Amino acid sequence: MADQPTPTALFKSLADDTRARLMLLILGEGELCVCELTCALGESQPKISRHLAQLRSAGLLADRRQGQWVYYRLHPELPDWVQALLRTTLEANRPWLSPAAQRLETMGERPQRAAACC
Repeated sequence: MADQPTPTALFKSLADDTRARLMLLILGEGELCVCELTCALGESQPKISRHLAQLRSAGLLADRRQGQWVYYRLHPELPDWVQALLRTTLEANRPWLSPAAQRLETMGERPQRAAACC
């Protein structure tokens, strides 16, 4: 990661409800694929993919392809202050994220992660 996110860039990226939920769901699960995020948020795949691309462009997410699936995780080079802020936000806002987390839990046929990944 060449450029570390500034506070302004981080908060602009998270100012959208969908992007904030995506980041917190991914943080909570460690890694999620597009289909899981689409199910959890009840949004279309193109909308979720557009927001994920914005988060990836901002340097907040990293992705990897495994067969037909594309998985997203927090960028491994995120500064400690960003990770701490996201963890605090997740812990303080689990009720706000709860409907999406419940939809994710009840999702059938979730893709399997490769044992050797990440």
